[in-house]
Amino acid sequence: MTEEKTIFGKIVDGEIPSEPLYEDDHCIVIQDINPQAPTHVLIIPRAKDIPRLADA
Repeated sequence: MTEEKTIFGKIVDGEIPSEPLYEDDHCIVIQDINPQAPTHVLIIPRAKDIPRLADA
């Protein structure tokens, strides 16, 4: 069974356009589209399977 990609996986794979503030081999950083603070960013890991947050 193939799992459907999340919106974050689609952003990382370039299927959903974004304007990265930063990106490298490990993560991509974008502004949140519905910010809850003056500075609100999302740090999205490029790894597909992360069993624990400490492994990110």
